[in-house]
Amino acid sequence: MTPWSEPLEVDRLADGGADVDFTIPLAELAGLRSLRAGVAGDLQGHAHFAREQGMPVADLAFSGTVRLQCQRCLQPMERSVERVSRIALIASEEEAARVPPEREPVLAPGGRIGVGELLTEELLLLLPIVPLHEERECASKPAPAGRGAAGGETHRPFANLADLLKR
Repeated sequence: MTPWSEPLEVDRLADGGADVDFTIPLAELAGLRSLRAGVAGDLQGHAHFAREQGMPVADLAFSGTVRLQCQRCLQPMERSVERVSRIALIASEEEAARVPPEREPVLAPGGRIGVGELLTEELLLLLPIVPLHEERECASKPAPAGRGAAGGETHRPFANLADLLKR
């Protein structure tokens, strides 16, 4: 296991004011890979753990370039990402009500979580659900407006449905 994938004890990190620097290859994040096929790239970042109002918290900052697959042309595309997140690490969903509004609650079951898990949560919020190039950059050119099938006519499979229903 790599250090960023190992579950860490959030109470010990928070009590010690720990700082964790990381470089994470996105292809190795199982939670991200299963939802975003073909994701690649490396992200660099820093996590600072502390305790606020008796609760373990983390300030997570990361940046890098993520390679995705355009769902229109199926060609690779790159997206720069940069984010700073203020996270409250909670042991149960009941604790979410105590989280201050400036912090985002993240569940750390058993008081343990890996930096890779924190990063996966943030990337799922940050990356597009359907990655697409800008139209001017995409290798797939959309069909001209007003044109349908190859013969120039639009195929309308339900055009006579109203007549059939009247019978």
